[in-house]
Formats: sequence, structure tokens, C-alpha cells
Amino acid sequence: MAIVKPFKGLRTPSQEVCEELACLPYDVMNSEEAAQMAAGKPRSLLHVTRAEIDCPAGTDIHSETVYNKSVENFNMFQEKGWLVQDEDAKFYIYAQTMDGRTQYGIVGCAACEDYMNGIIKKHELTRPDKEEDRMILTRYVKANLEPVFFAYKAVPEIDAIVEDIVKSRKADYDFVAEDGFGHHFWAINCPETNKRLEELFATKVPYTYVADGHHRTAAAARIGAEFKSKNPNHDGTEEYNFFMAVHFPDHQLKIIDYNRVVKDLNGLTEEQLLAKLGEHFTVEDMGTEIYHPAKLHEFSMYLGGRWYKLTAKPGSYDDNDPIGVLDVTILSNHVLADILDIQDLRTSKRIDFVGGIRGLGELKRRVDNGEMKVAFALYPVSMEQLINIADTGNIMPPKTTWFEPKLRSGMVIHKI
Repeated sequence: MAIVKPFKGLRTPSQEVCEELACLPYDVMNSEEAAQMAAGKPRSLLHVTRAEIDCPAGTDIHSETVYNKSVENFNMFQEKGWLVQDEDAKFYIYAQTMDGRTQYGIVGCAACEDYMNGIIKKHELTRPDKEEDRMILTRYVKANLEPVFFAYKAVPEIDAIVEDIVKSRKADYDFVAEDGFGHHFWAINCPETNKRLEELFATKVPYTYVADGHHRTAAAARIGAEFKSKNPNHDGTEEYNFFMAVHFPDHQLKIIDYNRVVKDLNGLTEEQLLAKLGEHFTVEDMGTEIYHPAKLHEFSMYLGGRWYKLTAKPGSYDDNDPIGVLDVTILSNHVLADILDIQDLRTSKRIDFVGGIRGLGELKRRVDNGEMKVAFALYPVSMEQLINIADTGNIMPPKTTWFEPKLRSGMVIHKI
């Protein structure tokens, strides 16, 4: 069963500070964008998570200078009272609203040991270089600055506790960010409620699932092992054995599409590409209006100023294979690899990936401006598919899932 425990959160003392301090996660922006987002906001956590914005231009973002600046700014935030640690360990509720839909997560500490022994399940591979960067920052600041995004199979008793709190209490923080998404946050102050939630996770939640944040999860687990190895008096209760995650029930989550754009047609004409697609797909010309895939095994393609519906023919996928049934697998095997000769999605410079949050208009724009030659839009993966893949020990192809909205960093921090 999953270990999820309360902790003494480090957080802002007021709504006003929280609105300025909370920011998007470090990995959805580059240094220039981070500097723009933090401009005029001295209390933005980006001064800690992307401290290169406070260093001389051209400073290597992985240099000791940047990590030391993170520590300096983090300490300054606490000295100024922008971040204050709660006296008692507790759970928190973090809710997000997008397009009129709200999802409610429990913020608690997951166990590094659970990641190592497979209680925390993953569906993506990680890159050691990206793990290393977050490990170093965590080592320097001795804190989980940003939460990871976990899912679990919904438990009615947990749902009921959350519903009771959010309906009966005003949120500690409640604001709409500049991107239009709502963020709502409650500290759970009742000791009995905190104890009950910990018991429910320990008895009703056999596994948790990494939805978003595979690199931060792996980095946190590795840091825990590192700190353990250096502590001769280790007893397993130290805070470095745990890392911060927001746990959402699966029935509240929605995965959006993650689409592909390709720079060339591998020497083919548009007519030749359409002909080759006919081997594994029924191809229909849908005209010049944007066309969205309406169901699994249906794709839309933008080519030469027109949209096409591609419907995978029976035999082009395997309903009994958790990976083989995925639309990303169908597209990768029968289009990207077989026709366009893109064999490795992780390393090829001929393909790029576009999160569905940008809309299919972004695919059209990148083809129309000549940057790309063809675009493919996919029907989103379901939470059921994600959990099935994780449960069977499989790994999804790269760039399969896109969760939105992103968790804001700085709503609460866990010191290790």
C-alpha cells in the first residue's frame, strides 16, 4: 500500500504573497521566458527555481553560481517572511479550475522507498541529465521546491473528506493566474482528519501513479538514497525519505492531446504520402476547416493547406497489447517510421511535439509558415489507458500525455 504522509509545509502567509510567489514549473519555460514572467515580481519563486534570471547574462544555468543564487534567494524569501513553515504536520488540498472543471488533489509526502519498490508506478522513461539538474538543486536548497503530479484510483472516503472541507471552509488561497486557470488551496488543520487521510492511503490505495513529473520523482528518490547513505544514524523517519506530491483521484483527471509536426515528407510528394497512408488508414479530405479527431484510432492530418481524417484500419493495431493499441504507437509505426523514416522520436531533429493546450491552430500555423511540412493531431490517451500501461509494467512512447493545468510551484514547499 502507498505511504502518503502529512508534513510541515513551508508556505506564504497571505493570499497577496501567494499570488505573486506561485509560478509555473521550471521545465515549461526557458531562461528568457522565466525572466519575463518574474519581471516586477521580486517574490516570484522563479528567483529560486530559475535563479539564472538573477545572474549575469550568459551564465551557465547548471553552474555552481546559479545553484548558490537559488540558495541565497530561498533563504532571503524565508528571512523576509514570504515563506513561513507550519508548526504542525498536515495535509493540504490543492484544487485547480480549467474550462469550468475543477480537480482536487491531496498534497502530502510520498515515500522514496515506494518509488524504488514499484508502489509508485511510472509510464515514461527519464533522462539522467534532467534528473541530475533537479537533484543538484534539491541538494543545495534541501527542499522539494515543486510538487510532482500523482494520480490514484479514487477512494470514496477520501473524496468525501475533501468535499466536506472545500464546501465548509474558505480557501487559504484562491486566485486566478495570468493564464486564466484558477488555483485554490486549503490547509487541513484537524489532527483527526489528517490521521484518517493517512490511514485511508495506507489501507485503500495500493499504488500511486506518476502523471506528470517523472524526472522530479526520480531525482527526489535518488536524493533520498544519497542523504540516507551519508547519515550513520538513519532510522527511516527523516524528511529526506519523503518528497512532496499532489495526489489526484483518477476520475477527476483529464489528459489532453499531444500532437506531432514533421519538417519534411522524406522525399515524397503530397500525393505519394496520401497514397502510402492508404495502406493502413482510410483517408478522407475534410477541407480547409480545422478537424479534430473524434475518437480513438482516428487522427487528423494537416497537409498542403487541407485537413484530412485518417482512420486506422483493422489490423494496424493490437487491442490486446497495452502499447500496441495506443494511437501514438499506430502513428509512430505506420506513418512516422514506415513512411517518413523517423525511427527515434527522442533524438530525431525532423519532428517536434505540440501540447494540445496550444490548439490545432498551432499545427496549422507551423505548417503554413513553412517551418513544418505536415502535422498530425491525435485523440487523447485516457487515464484508464495510462493506469493499465503502468500496471502492466509498460512504458509509453515519448510525448504521449499532456496534463493541464500545470501545478503552480510555491503553493507549499517541503523541507528535507
